[in-house]
Amino acid sequence: MPLAESDGTSLYYERHGSGPAILFVHGSGGHHAAWWQQVAALRDEFTVVTVDLRGFGKSDSSMAEFDGQDFPGDVVAVLDQADLTDVMLVGQSIGSVAALRAALLRPERVSAVVLGHSLGGISHPELTELAAADRAEAVKLPVIDRLLTKPFQRERADLTFLFQQMGTFNVARMQDLRNLDTNGPSLAEIEASGVKVAFLAGEKDAVLSVRTVTRAHELLAGSHLEIVPGAPHSMYWETPQAYNEAVARLRRTLTAPKEAV
Repeated sequence: MPLAESDGTSLYYERHGSGPAILFVHGSGGHHAAWWQQVAALRDEFTVVTVDLRGFGKSDSSMAEFDGQDFPGDVVAVLDQADLTDVMLVGQSIGSVAALRAALLRPERVSAVVLGHSLGGISHPELTELAAADRAEAVKLPVIDRLLTKPFQRERADLTFLFQQMGTFNVARMQDLRNLDTNGPSLAEIEASGVKVAFLAGEKDAVLSVRTVTRAHELLAGSHLEIVPGAPHSMYWETPQAYNEAVARLRRTLTAPKEAV
């Protein structure tokens, strides 16, 4: 069982396949096993790494409270332990916040970050206002309706149930996480890092609107934007083929392996 250590905290991760590296960072209801549809589809072409942040899955969950400021260090610990280079980090929702900050801490290991359904905690007054307006609308919906579309819930009751069960393996909950967006990076800091950034969002995301993501892309010079038609906030789960194709396309084109440069 591969483990990394971050400030005395034991972190579980898995490594599958071979080729250019993609490291997935889960959201508040996920853990390493939530990426089952991505691992199976991508491991023949890529090295696919999944991780459990502290408080999630098989990682140490013994702490009395969970501080989102610790998550970037968890990702860095896995990058270092697995000795990964030229990695594309792919975050899901709050996992994007950890992914972006980890990339800025280890730009020599991370060549690109995909911010899935998230602004990655970027510090910018206009984006903060837009995201807050989106959240105000999202909280009016039941949690499951924020994450999966109603047609999918009706037609795939089995996968909807499994999706909800995934979160029961975690000790940490979204409401437990402190300081998640505190002291986020500025646009200038991201641009100066040399790390390439892509925004990946679903057309039907009920948590973060296409308008908000598009504006973030416009403000971050050199960033890329992928909007998947018909996809919800948990695109990786509900529309895995479209999600996997987008991730693979970004890995192939967003940055080339160093040896090919």
